[in-house]
Amino acid sequence: MDTGETTIGEYLIRRLYENGIGHIFGIPGDYVLTFFKQLEQSRIKIINTCDEQGAGFAADAYARVTGLGAACITYAVGGLKIANTTAQAYAEESPVVIISGAPGVRERIGDPMLHHKVKTFDTQFKVFEQLTVAATSLENPDTACHEISRVLGAAKCYRRPVYIELPRDMALRKIVPVVEPVLPPDMDTKPLAEAVSDAAGMINSSRQPVIVAGVELMRYGLESQVLRFAERTNIPIASSILSKSVVDERHPLYLGVYQGGMSHENVRQYVETSDCVVFLGMFMTDINLGVFTAHLDQGLSIFSTSEKTSIRYHTYNAVYLNSFLHGLSKADILRKEPPSIPHAAAKKDFIAQHGKPITIERVLELLESSLDGSNFVIADTGDALFSTADIIIPRAAEYMSSAYYASMGFSVPASLAVQLARPDLRPIVMVGDGAFQMTGMELATAARYKLNPIVLVLNNYGYGTERPMLDGSFNDVSIWQYSRIPQIFDAGKGFNIHTEEEFANAMAEARDYKDGFCILDIHLDPKGISPALKRLAGALGKRVTS
Repeated sequence: MDTGETTIGEYLIRRLYENGIGHIFGIPGDYVLTFFKQLEQSRIKIINTCDEQGAGFAADAYARVTGLGAACITYAVGGLKIANTTAQAYAEESPVVIISGAPGVRERIGDPMLHHKVKTFDTQFKVFEQLTVAATSLENPDTACHEISRVLGAAKCYRRPVYIELPRDMALRKIVPVVEPVLPPDMDTKPLAEAVSDAAGMINSSRQPVIVAGVELMRYGLESQVLRFAERTNIPIASSILSKSVVDERHPLYLGVYQGGMSHENVRQYVETSDCVVFLGMFMTDINLGVFTAHLDQGLSIFSTSEKTSIRYHTYNAVYLNSFLHGLSKADILRKEPPSIPHAAAKKDFIAQHGKPITIERVLELLESSLDGSNFVIADTGDALFSTADIIIPRAAEYMSSAYYASMGFSVPASLAVQLARPDLRPIVMVGDGAFQMTGMELATAARYKLNPIVLVLNNYGYGTERPMLDGSFNDVSIWQYSRIPQIFDAGKGFNIHTEEEFANAMAEARDYKDGFCILDIHLDPKGISPALKRLAGALGKRVTS
């Protein structure tokens, strides 16, 4: 117990800071102004974004890098705008704390029609109960400490978003803080021992085991543990597109990205002919599995997540990823012979061809050849996502995407958070013109806080991944002069690119320019698609005709 008196707002800020929150993203409003003032006077730095959705995406990215993120917004008009990004964080297991102001408890008496109110005063709360793993409204000073501890503990335990509603007359209410320890749940060790023994036996008797390392390894900080297990046993590792860069992709045991028919053929063959596929923290989603073009046999699979573990057709509901991987790492597993892994070719220097129109393939070639471990690649939804599956990320955990929920507009706001959390890395953003038009104005936030991402706008004049499905004028977007955005903000540098030579020169100049953001308007053929999308189209075609 801390006998020193404080306020609910100050206590909440203290607990956020103790849990690693150094920055909080958001937009103020009258229902949350008092708390914003408390934040301003604290050690947590406020990052004012252009829009609430930008704040939510940034908080999500911050959580993926640091382990916990936070966004603060006002009631209803702010809160409901951030619902989409909270849904993404829930779907992709990102621990974000959403803090919303609300009308004061006392001013709700008589059910007045206060501004921003939708239906009832708890309408927003009910919405966020569906989008988070825990939610609370701090209406009672006697329980505020307990509730804050409960929801923050849930965010860290389950790696999913939580919601805290703070009525404006509660932020300054005096309390005597009580910090409650978060105790881990009791666990029956017998099912764990049986699961580990069963899995070890299956791996030992296999001829060609392979690990498919999923995104939960990154969420729970298990990347190094799975790599040590692979090195001890000589079992190669593939990743999903959502977990890309879970290990250094130049590691001798790294196989590549597995995503069904969208995979490179050598990766697909290795995984799908394996007699023991060890899925660790893997989301079995349509995008991860190449729109379900994967050919996998459950009878040859070990599958462990934060929710359960399955071995062949036997499910252990009380055995979870963290403990299972720990047990597997200590199990008596025979070291396999060094596997024959067909690795990607070493990167080559990019030599621009004079006057040749730039293509997505050549964008990827130059990008990959220039990555040296000082960058963090962020891919938006669309061909920016699919295409970057093919590039090699030279260091672990330096790639990010929304490859399950797949909300457009994630990447530019995410770049703010990545650079604030990791100032040693410079973000490179891959974003389509359609996605950029949704949240790209957050470059103004980058300019305000002196951040310098390099943004590659893949400008194919519309929603390029939708055109092959069903085209029409609805897939067109307004034509923007993206390279002139720095003139609007009086910051950064812009480049207008049509050829390989222009792209190579622009990238070289952008790398040398450190004083602000750079935006490259890369004009592509509207009908051109990446090699990954071509592979998917081929796999889907085979499935339809077979």
